[in-house]
Amino acid sequence: MGLQLAKHLAIADVAGYGFLMTSTTTSNPTSSSARAIGHIMSIWGKIIGGAAGLAMGGPLGALLGALAGHAVDRQMAPDEGEQLTDDRTATRQIAFTIAVIALGAKMAKADGTVSRSEVAAFKQVFKIPANEIKNVARVFDQAKRDVAGFDAYARQLAQMFDERHPVLEELLDGLFHIARADGEVHEAEIAFIRDVAGIFGFGDADFARIREANLGPDLADPYRLLGVLREQSDEEIRAAWRKLSRENHPDRLIADGLPPEFVDLANEKMAAINAAYDRIAKERGIK
Repeated sequence: MGLQLAKHLAIADVAGYGFLMTSTTTSNPTSSSARAIGHIMSIWGKIIGGAAGLAMGGPLGALLGALAGHAVDRQMAPDEGEQLTDDRTATRQIAFTIAVIALGAKMAKADGTVSRSEVAAFKQVFKIPANEIKNVARVFDQAKRDVAGFDAYARQLAQMFDERHPVLEELLDGLFHIARADGEVHEAEIAFIRDVAGIFGFGDADFARIREANLGPDLADPYRLLGVLREQSDEEIRAAWRKLSRENHPDRLIADGLPPEFVDLANEKMAAINAAYDRIAKERGIK
């Protein structure tokens, strides 16, 4: 089934369910979301124009090739005055962008259905400017029809980062965000994300911490979220909090290859980390 396109929207059929992908806009041009959208356009310009010396190969490269093989709306260049990232960072950002679309497409069928709320969550995680919806929808549609398993995409991305890299953890957070959009994270979705996490080098304790961070502040165990035990000292808990704060700082993540459009997700993660420590500090009377 092909894609049906209309002004400012695209329809993709996933697992027999048609769903709407609409643009996300902001009225404040100076907001972080507006700046993020500008960066997305830059990323898509690099993908379409072959910038950053991208010769990715593998399943992610095949998706890029499928996109380039279509009549793309236009070829985009970075905005004037935009500071270009180095090739390694740009390649990582492009690979992350394609991988999160591909893995999102694969996971969308994990529980056997695709709801509108899951699609809305996908759009929230991956802010899509109106003039790039067609291209994103092409990648999404191609990925969900691709015979390659999700593990092929995950393994290729994992090779670009160290094991257990915080940027890879952000991708897992994005998948959790999509999975819980319909009010319930299904067992098949949890298994899917756990398998991706394993490919990225995260062990059972890591996955428990990541999963806890995605339960919400009212449900999460703050100790598990920080990856510590209740028996540990105040200093050990403070050290764990500081380490997570350093590793998950949005500026550091972007420098390491997180596309800027995911900054809201990174800020959400930082807020969860700080909220967990605040709860523990209040409970223990830590000043």
